[in-house]
Amino acid sequence: MSGEIVFRPMKESDLAKAARIEALSSPDAWSEKAFRDALLSPDTLYAVAEQDGCVVGCCGLWRFLEEADICNVAVLSSCRRQGIGTGMLRYLMEWGRRQGVRRFTLEVRKGNLAAVGLYEKLGFVVEGKRRDFYQNPRDDALILWKRS
Repeated sequence: MSGEIVFRPMKESDLAKAARIEALSSPDAWSEKAFRDALLSPDTLYAVAEQDGCVVGCCGLWRFLEEADICNVAVLSSCRRQGIGTGMLRYLMEWGRRQGVRRFTLEVRKGNLAAVGLYEKLGFVVEGKRRDFYQNPRDDALILWKRS
């Protein structure tokens, strides 16, 4: 794939693709039903990255007043290192800012150095840790924040 990458809100027709991408990226993946349930809330935005007409990434944001939790960041392994994760996160955070969000947070596996590097590049700072938060394999979660 080499075409333009488009970031847009997730639609009902994207749910199976998003669940598949997440399943390929995480042993703790959300189901299609979990994504469907998330789309029903007015305080969420789930986005996809589309390239050459194919969904190649997804992620979500849950808004709580002036804070938002970013979750489910996943990109097909064959499409990584093309700026897709960065673009999706910027797309989500811009939507959040328009909704009044001033602080963004997320959790990431301590051992996922590529993801930690991406988040730090976007201005996130490690502010805490949850021991043994993840299973399969067992790993700590780093808690990152970006404050505007």
